[in-house]
Amino acid sequence: MFHRDGPTLRELARQALTSVEQGYDLLAPKFEHTPFRTPDPLLKAAFAQVGPPGSVGAALDVCCGTGAAMRVMRPLCRDRVVGFDLSQGMLDEARRRLGDASGTAALEFVRGDALALPFTAEFDLVTSFGAFGHILEEDEPRLVQGIARALKPGGRFVFVTGQPPSALNPGYWVAKGFNAAMRVRNALWKPPFVMYYLTFLVPRARALLEAEGFDVEVREGGMPEPFGGLVTVIATKR
Repeated sequence: MFHRDGPTLRELARQALTSVEQGYDLLAPKFEHTPFRTPDPLLKAAFAQVGPPGSVGAALDVCCGTGAAMRVMRPLCRDRVVGFDLSQGMLDEARRRLGDASGTAALEFVRGDALALPFTAEFDLVTSFGAFGHILEEDEPRLVQGIARALKPGGRFVFVTGQPPSALNPGYWVAKGFNAAMRVRNALWKPPFVMYYLTFLVPRARALLEAEGFDVEVREGGMPEPFGGLVTVIATKR
């Protein structure tokens, strides 16, 4: 599951007993060697549906982590690519790793809360990968509102998610069990560490986005294995 250069169980336990921000600051130097990092084949498949190189002006990656999506996104952009994350440690690692990234768009790194994005009509494209589990369901409308505000009219929010799994799928119960354990942890230990599965799935995401004035397209079948069950969502701001 973990690369030999990844975090030890002791380091993961220490991370799990901190806040999201502090936990990712601790994990940042080894994040690339964990299964939490979005795989390159998935990123490339998603961005292949955005457009050819140079077709995007400015782009924002929300909860950018160590910059994996920014690396794939940069050749698509002409002007700027902004990575936004709560963890300064992750941003520092992203800056270090993207020194050799292909493309000419300016790279910017901004620390902040995804529920309070400080942008207004600045971007043609917004993306987010692997971050929805860190957003509580009651906070998802604020996330969508901030993304809508950050986009120019006609701009797109592109992300990967899934359909709700069947209760007959063993993975459904594994995820439910993990979520239950996290709720107990957060009830007994402070600060909370927000990390849940089965979040921002297609029906919920579509409803929130359409309520905020997006036209939503769900593209199935474009993901390589073992990600074939996932879909790419392209939400266009009216």
